[in-house]
Amino acid sequence: MTPPRQASRVLASEPAVQAPELALICDDSRSIFDVDAVTAALDALAVDALPPLEMRAETVRILREANQTGRAAIADAFAKAPFNAEALTRSYAWLTDCLVISALRVARTRLHPLPNPTAAERIALIAVGGYGRGEMAPFSDVDLLFVTPYKITPWAESVIESMLYILWDLRLKVGHASRTIRECVRLGLSDFTIRTALLEHRFLTGDGRLAAELDKRLKADLFAHDARAFLEAKLEERAARHAKFGQRYVVEPNVKEGKGGLRDLQSMFWMAKYVHGVDDAADLVPLGVFRREEFERFRRAEDFLWAVRSHMHLLAGRATEQLTFDLQVEVAERMGYQDKAGRRGVEVFMQDYFRHATAVGDLTRILLTKLEAIHVKPAPLLDRIFQRKRRAREGYEVIHNRLAISDPKEFLADPVNILRLFDEGLRTGMLIHPDAMRLVTANLHLIDDEMRNDREAANIFMGLLLKHGNPERALRRMNELGVLAAFLPEFEPIVAMMQFNMYHSYTVDEHIIQCIRNLAQIEKGELRESLPIASGILKEGVNRKVLYLAVLLHDIGKGRSEDHSILGAQIARRVAPRLGLNKADSETVEWLVRHHLLMSDMAQKRDIADPRTVRDFAKAVQTVKRMDLLTVLTVCDIRGVGPNTWNNWKAALIRALYRQTRRALEEGMEALNRENRGTEAKRLLREALPDWPKSALKTETSRHYPPYWQGLHVTAHVDFARMLRELEEANDPGKVLINLHPDEDRDATRVCFVMADHPGIFARLAGALALVGANVVDARSYTTKDGYVTDAFWIQDADGHPYEAARLPRLAQMIHKTLKGEVVARDALKSRDKIKKREKAFNVATHISFDNDGSEIYTIIEVDTRDRPGLLYDLARTLAASNVYIANAVIATFGEQVVDTFYVKDMFGLKYHSESKQRSLEAKLRKAIEEGAARARD
Repeated sequence: MTPPRQASRVLASEPAVQAPELALICDDSRSIFDVDAVTAALDALAVDALPPLEMRAETVRILREANQTGRAAIADAFAKAPFNAEALTRSYAWLTDCLVISALRVARTRLHPLPNPTAAERIALIAVGGYGRGEMAPFSDVDLLFVTPYKITPWAESVIESMLYILWDLRLKVGHASRTIRECVRLGLSDFTIRTALLEHRFLTGDGRLAAELDKRLKADLFAHDARAFLEAKLEERAARHAKFGQRYVVEPNVKEGKGGLRDLQSMFWMAKYVHGVDDAADLVPLGVFRREEFERFRRAEDFLWAVRSHMHLLAGRATEQLTFDLQVEVAERMGYQDKAGRRGVEVFMQDYFRHATAVGDLTRILLTKLEAIHVKPAPLLDRIFQRKRRAREGYEVIHNRLAISDPKEFLADPVNILRLFDEGLRTGMLIHPDAMRLVTANLHLIDDEMRNDREAANIFMGLLLKHGNPERALRRMNELGVLAAFLPEFEPIVAMMQFNMYHSYTVDEHIIQCIRNLAQIEKGELRESLPIASGILKEGVNRKVLYLAVLLHDIGKGRSEDHSILGAQIARRVAPRLGLNKADSETVEWLVRHHLLMSDMAQKRDIADPRTVRDFAKAVQTVKRMDLLTVLTVCDIRGVGPNTWNNWKAALIRALYRQTRRALEEGMEALNRENRGTEAKRLLREALPDWPKSALKTETSRHYPPYWQGLHVTAHVDFARMLRELEEANDPGKVLINLHPDEDRDATRVCFVMADHPGIFARLAGALALVGANVVDARSYTTKDGYVTDAFWIQDADGHPYEAARLPRLAQMIHKTLKGEVVARDALKSRDKIKKREKAFNVATHISFDNDGSEIYTIIEVDTRDRPGLLYDLARTLAASNVYIANAVIATFGEQVVDTFYVKDMFGLKYHSESKQRSLEAKLRKAIEEGAARARD
């Protein structure tokens, strides 16, 4: 924090702008605001004797030009020194001082002159809040306090009103209050927000004696007591803010209000200032609150966060605090970050951001511990009686209900004690005392190769994962303090590493810790209802060492140019033996890390109703035991991506793949036989339609080809049977029947279409659904032997949920209009097929592959590219134009990336074996993608 700068130290009867006391971002302060030139221009207005309204208008014109010139000079200087935030924030504050003081001077001496003011007609102008601290981003609020000795007089009211009109005309966002000193004290006592603003008051101009009296009274009557209440209020405010604006590791953080952001730094300073009476964070070092290196972390974090926030304001042209994806790219470029070693510059920038945010959290803990020693808050009596902790072992002591180290010298004599500290914290259930954390952080060099290969150290580390039931607590603290990266150097590259995409909600290290948390919850039976298969697997028993270590290491290879699964497997091959696993277990960990995406990809990108999919997956996993481990790892991985990533649709896919594969592994591959599955499906249909005559049932069960019976649930078979019967009875060749059914078990709405078959129908249906804003997650198209098409699409709304029942009639109406040709999808989609601004920052390469082995009767075309509303329609239309028959499509969306998988045959019912045909199709698909992307960006 910069020392508060007094804009005027004289007891002035007429306001005056003073020269800046501290260095600004420009070498010459006149390039920001030429005090002499502006003052002369304003004084010249008095000579012309202009009427008040013209005087105010001319004042605004002069100050607007000065403001624009000053802001341009600051922005230019900042572009050349993009990390020089301290001088930047000071420069904006000084420019604001000049504008505010000049406006008051005109209002007081020109618009409302008062030659002989009485004692009551005095005003002191005070800056409060962030402006009072002398720190301003380009579009920060201007918070002003007008102090008068008694109740405000009509003259003072007129002066203040005229001044504010000038500032508002300058487009400054002004917050203001007019109060007496007594009112300031009274309101500050009852409102902690007002008290905090007053804590950083700074005299600008006006009556200096009044300002001095305010300062004296605030220190004596407001800031001299209630320290504990103030601290508690700030901590409660901090907790509420974090809950509202997100935790430290969310990928689009709020730089001002989020955890680890500027407000946390400011709250630290407010609490320290209140208790210790300091004006600068540097003053906390001699007081013993911060060590010199800790204060340097404070200063670096503060400068970095202010720089980021200021670049955001300048880019947006307004006050904006959320560091969105599009802003991340632009801020990274402005700050000079460049692509390197397979990583985008924006990812390197965001890793720096999260490391500074972590530092803010560490420093907050340190400060709170010191303040707690002075103003300790006793635990409630009932808590002390019923929540007794286990007694700490020898070598530890309990200070304020936290685990502390008795003898630091003895503790450091054995580096393994660093790991024992975290084990003791989990064993006792106590939080670790920040002084103990500081000791550990300062001695990370003791964790060397000898300790990393120490058998007891390995046992303690594995015990942290396996023994206490809440390993994520120890892992998170170890990660924040640098212990995890020191003990597992392979972990260091992913610490605070952001994955620059819309799919992952957390940094890589936080994602892994979230996965470990999910695993512990499943193991404790806390997710039995929502995760029956994973919970059952763990209840039956698995190799816990293998599973926990695989979850810990599954993404450890991220951020490099190589495939992270392959690189991660190589890392696991080294780490697992070091942590005490035998050869067989180490090989299993390596296999799990290498194939940790296999089940997710099979379930989400392939048709699991196709026997070949299950057969290939069974061949890959080989045993039920290995599949059990992979299933739990997959569930934890998907759930750890973000709070809303796991849903019933993914759960249904994973469950279906698991059950079918387990049956194949236990009963043999013949259990997957198409004929057997078709016979069972037909039997279920007959049971579901007991009132149908046998002749109608025979017609229905004989009109479909085998894939129809294995690809749909019996509820869909029933819907199609009824719709086909209705269509035949209607005897209308052009009739289209639509049935919308909320499939809540899959978090989707199932849309069934029945009509006479004709070319390109799949594309038309995809276009109709795109027009109503539906996200297709799965689609199946079947042609009957007697010339009908039965298509089923599973769709979700924009929030990833089934459509509400009330919206279904309108949805059906819009689809009918499109299919009848009343609305042409290709034309209507042009205005809707757009990429949002915040999503334009992502680079998604297009990959198209052809697979003739993954299905017995179809070629599988997999298109991996950027998602957009009209993509599926464009692809389906392109395939239809090439006479490609689409049997079904599986759509897997990962944020801005989508994988559309099509099961296709050519017009003769054959696979696409010819490489020339594959290349020709690929070229057409790429052209459709590129043209659609260009249209979506316009």
